[in-house]
Amino acid sequence: MSNQSFKDVSATTCSYQDVLDHLHLSKANETFIMSRPVKDHTNKTVLYLEMTVYAILDVKETDQTFISYVWIYMEWGNDYALWNKDDFCGISEIIVPTEVLWKPDLTIEEMVEKDKAPPSPFLKIHSNGTIEFRNDQIVISACRMHIYKFPFDIQKCNITFKSYLYAENELEIYVERDSSVISKWSRDIMATEFEWVFVNMSVISSTVNHYGYNQTIVVYTVEMKRKSVLHFASFVLPILFFLCLDFFSLLLSHGGGEKIGFKTTVLLAVTVMQLILIEILPFTSSKIPLIVVFIIGIFGLMLLSLLETIVVNNLIQKDSESQDNAQSLNEEHEIKKCCHCASKFDETADQYSSIDKESSLTSSQSWQMAAGTEPGCGSAQAFKQSMHVATLEKKNSPLQGRNLQQNQRRAQYQQPSAMTDLR
Repeated sequence: MSNQSFKDVSATTCSYQDVLDHLHLSKANETFIMSRPVKDHTNKTVLYLEMTVYAILDVKETDQTFISYVWIYMEWGNDYALWNKDDFCGISEIIVPTEVLWKPDLTIEEMVEKDKAPPSPFLKIHSNGTIEFRNDQIVISACRMHIYKFPFDIQKCNITFKSYLYAENELEIYVERDSSVISKWSRDIMATEFEWVFVNMSVISSTVNHYGYNQTIVVYTVEMKRKSVLHFASFVLPILFFLCLDFFSLLLSHGGGEKIGFKTTVLLAVTVMQLILIEILPFTSSKIPLIVVFIIGIFGLMLLSLLETIVVNNLIQKDSESQDNAQSLNEEHEIKKCCHCASKFDETADQYSSIDKESSLTSSQSWQMAAGTEPGCGSAQAFKQSMHVATLEKKNSPLQGRNLQQNQRRAQYQQPSAMTDLR
């Protein structure tokens, strides 16, 4: 009784190995891995392909590369991997290592570096002969950047799938063509977008002629928009602030070199910002980006302002030097004039001393001697005459003293005109 029940249980128990034995599937069986799995070579292998963007890792403008993490789903048929699931307890699918079955030789045209993600080690076989393969890849692809509107640019990068060798009559690729559907798939699972915002993804398939035979290619186009807030706050606003500082520096005085030093410092700050921008933007751009034109324009305005300050300071300096020269010439002229008057004063003093000794000259002659001096020295000589008149009043008669007093008054009347000449 127990042996009969064991036979019944074993008859209704199935394993995956039973399916593999039925298919004769093993690593040693080259039927499944050496060639395209069709029993009639005229039949084409139909491949269904889906790609979903899981993350936008980086976009390098200088290298013009697009780094993304994508999920790839492929499905194709195998004429040798068929079984009736009812014969194996309802087993409809089995998972086996990828090395035991043939896989399409798909590649990405824009790939510039080897995939760094580990490949999927398994694939799934369905009872109707359908093979399902899922793989995750870090795709580092070439992408032509259009940075004319940086940092408000929108980039479109292509990821193109094609076969290495199979022609269109051997391998045909089908994809989901609805852009809204595949965009929704990526948008729902998007993990990170770096400094970008995922906008849309579209796909097209076409036939191209490569090396003399037609091949099917599938092109996924990923459209993304840059997050411009950080770049605007890091580049545009500081440069505007520097421009405002340069304008307000016009309120500084032109004396000294402080104004020129301030403007030069602001100009160097804009130069540093421009050098940082050059490290971000690629040199292969066909058009000059608008932000570069913006920085060059502001740099030119600041340079003109600096040149204007230098010219104005130079003119002010020349004007002050001319005024100093004129003042020094006037001072030298006054000094020479005073020296001339001093010499005349000494001569007049000598003449009056001789008059005192001889006591023979009249007061009228003394006045004529004083009046015969050079213009501009009248005040000093008049003072000397007044002192001499006081001396003569004590020595000579009262009449002669009165004559000398009249001469003194005349000399005093002559003093204002002499002061005017001196000025």
